[in-house]
Amino acid sequence: MKKILVTGAAGFLGSHLTDALLAQSAAHSVLGVDNLSTGNLANLAHLAREPRFAFHNHDITLPFDPGPVDFIFNFASPASPVDYARLGPETLLAGSVGTVNILNLARKYNAGFLHASTSECYGDPEVHPQVESYWGRVNPIGPRSVYDEAKRFSEAVVAAWHRYYAVDTRTVRIFNTYGPRLQANDGRVISNFMLQALAGQPLTIYGDGLQTRSFCYVSDLIDGILRLAASAEHDPVNLGNPTEFTMLECASEVLAVTGSKSAIVHQPLPQDDPARRCPDIAKARALLGWEPKVPLREGLQKSLAYFHSCLPAKSK
Repeated sequence: MKKILVTGAAGFLGSHLTDALLAQSAAHSVLGVDNLSTGNLANLAHLAREPRFAFHNHDITLPFDPGPVDFIFNFASPASPVDYARLGPETLLAGSVGTVNILNLARKYNAGFLHASTSECYGDPEVHPQVESYWGRVNPIGPRSVYDEAKRFSEAVVAAWHRYYAVDTRTVRIFNTYGPRLQANDGRVISNFMLQALAGQPLTIYGDGLQTRSFCYVSDLIDGILRLAASAEHDPVNLGNPTEFTMLECASEVLAVTGSKSAIVHQPLPQDDPARRCPDIAKARALLGWEPKVPLREGLQKSLAYFHSCLPAKSK
C-alpha cells in the first residue's frame, strides 16, 4: 500500500487531488492535513466512511510527524486574494517554515515530493506567454507580495532540498483554475462572476476589463499534477490552459452559461494586478503528454450547479 500525505487537503485543489489519488489505485491511502484557515471540511465530507482516508487538523508551520509516507503533495497555503490579504503573515509562514517542515518529512522518509507553486511567481510579466525559464517581475513589498514571494521562496527551498539533500522533488506552477468546490466570495474572477450572475447582480470588472487570464478546469489540472508526480522532472512545470480570455470575454461566457441579464460595472484596478496571464505549456506537452481538454464554456456548465448551491437561500 502506498501512503500519501496531502497538505491543504480540505481546500479546492487539495480535496480534488485527494479524490483522484484514492480513485487512482485501491492500494493508495491518503492522510489529509489542513488547519482549516481557508479549507472546508465539507469538501471532504464524502470521504467520512472511506477507510483509506484519514484527516488531521494541523498547521504545517508547526512540526509534526505522521510516520513513514511514500509521497507528499504540498498544497497548504491561502491562495485567493481575499484570503492572503487577510492572512498575510500566515501565508508567508506557510510558504517558508511550512514548506521546510514538509520537505524535512520527505527527506526523513525518502518520500517523493510535489509542491504546488503558482503563476504568480511571474508577477506582472514582461514575457508572454509565460515560460518556465522566465524569472518574473514581482513587487516584493506590494499587497500581493505575501503570496507571490512566499511561493517564490518555497520554490527556492524545494530546489535547495533537491540539490543539497537529494529529495525527490517536483514543482508545478498552477495557473488560474476553477470548478466545483472553488471557495465562494474568495475574490477570484470565476467565483465572483458566477455568483453575481446567478444572483442577478452586476458583474464587477476591475479596470477596463482588457486584462487577460487563462482558465483551466479542475479535472484537467489534477490530471496534469498526477502525470507530473509520476515523472522524474525536478524543475518547475507550468500547468494551465493556454487559451487566453479578457475579463470582458470571461464575463460574456458566464452570462451565456447562466442565462443572466446582469449588467457589467467597472471598479478601479487593484495594485500590481497582472495585465496578462497565459501559460506556455510546451514543456508539459512534451514531458507529460498533457494539455487541457475542457473549454471554458463547458467547464462553466459543469460548475453551474455547485455555484448555484453557494447562493444564499433568498437568492436562489
